[in-house]
Amino acid sequence: MATSPAPGGEPTVLRAEDGEALWAVGILMVVKVDAGQTDGAYTLVDHTAPAGYETPYHVHHREDELFYVIDGRLECLHGEDAQNRVRAEPHDTVVLPRDVPHGFRVVGDEPCRMVVQVTPGGLEELFRSVGEPAPRLETPPPGEPDAAALAEAAAEYDLDILGPLPE
Repeated sequence: MATSPAPGGEPTVLRAEDGEALWAVGILMVVKVDAGQTDGAYTLVDHTAPAGYETPYHVHHREDELFYVIDGRLECLHGEDAQNRVRAEPHDTVVLPRDVPHGFRVVGDEPCRMVVQVTPGGLEELFRSVGEPAPRLETPPPGEPDAAALAEAAAEYDLDILGPLPE
């Protein structure tokens, strides 16, 4: 990883190959910038989710999320009963404030790649705890994540897993 891009620090360029690659919750994640590098201000992660992937319906109580879609398409559901649905395509940005229940699914036949900013930083520690290293990016993902273990680990990060993504 390149040198620290902490606020007030030296400008930094992170190359395409820089970052910590993990398979976590069924997604290939490359942690580009973690909370330790930003004095906790934010985390930046490159996500690649396979076609058909769905997150559980969940709510973050500590952090806001921002998704910038690079490739593929998402359907984001949000609100108390997931009554609100929006589609996001390449170059769209989705903003998900803390305390708003949400989840997403990849729509179409292609994976979805997006850059995710989490503010404040630190959520990458959850993914490190439930994931496993992806030493080569072309390494196939491990099996399905353990939902009970994920819910238990998520609670430590003030993130509630509400159940499967509603239809």
